[in-house]
Amino acid sequence: MDDALLPDDCKTMADVRRGVDAADTALVVQLALRFAYMRAAARIKTDRAHVRDEDRKAEVIANVCAQAEALGLPVDAIGDLWDRLVEASIAYELEAWDRLR
Repeated sequence: MDDALLPDDCKTMADVRRGVDAADTALVVQLALRFAYMRAAARIKTDRAHVRDEDRKAEVIANVCAQAEALGLPVDAIGDLWDRLVEASIAYELEAWDRLR
């Protein structure tokens, strides 16, 4: 995280903001990777109807909520975020699927 301090080492709000900005940058990099996997899924799936998979969506959200709980994070907030992320990913994959056909 560049020159960002770990949270427990922050002494000023500037330290905190530098850390938050670094964490945000890392999150966007990880989101780029996640969306690249959505492009791969669009390339691999042979039927547009297979893009939306409610069982898989539920599994992904349950996995993330379990990780959030283990880390002491707000499970409901993380679940809501991931629901939105998965829906955005499905929309992105559908667009990618359509572009490829």
